Amino acid sequence: MQHLRALRRVYTGQYMVLDATARRNLELVRTLRGTTGKGTLLGLIDKTVTAMGGRLLHGWVEQPLGTKEAIAIVPKVAARLAQARADGETVVFTRDTHHADYLLTQEGRKLPVPHCLEGTDGWQIDAALAVEDAPVFDKPGFGSPALIEYLRSLPTLEGVEFIGLCTDICVITNAMMTKGALPEVPLSVRADCCAGVTPQSHETALQAMRMCQISIV
Repeated sequence: MQHLRALRRVYTGQYMVLDATARRNLELVRTLRGTTGKGTLLGLIDKTVTAMGGRLLHGWVEQPLGTKEAIAIVPKVAARLAQARADGETVVFTRDTHHADYLLTQEGRKLPVPHCLEGTDGWQIDAALAVEDAPVFDKPGFGSPALIEYLRSLPTLEGVEFIGLCTDICVITNAMMTKGALPEVPLSVRADCCAGVTPQSHETALQAMRMCQISIV
């Protein structure tokens, strides 16, 4: 046991629960013929160079992120978008967007799980959310510089409200970037239309934004 340096708490609720049939049909780590490697999702994306990295990626593939909190906010977000449009408010989307070189980026090196790859499933905005003619800004990093440029271009800007995923990653970085760029514009985050990687990190992010005078509603 001397090789163990630290223990890390795992919150099972942050992972999508897949039964044996789903795992088999999705061919995550084993094909329908029972083979591993080529023909599986893991075989397609595994570019790891160490055994430890391979084991880590294997675990991520078998336990994809997908929280009940993230699923629960979708109808609330859809309702908020409909209300905003009914009230004549401007709706804008930002979309996490990565490319084939993702694993070569700093984020990819720290989180070696290809996700939100442009044109693939999981990259598109949820079908339950009406994009319509709203601007969509693809962002390869955490915050969106294009969003800031767009907000600055508006002739009148009475305030900005942030909603979506994840509170502790994309929402907080977009909100904090906007706060720095437009310090006199009132900013708010609608907590019930956001979800974090974990409930704890959601609350931590809300508190951090609150400390920076971003209203939490």
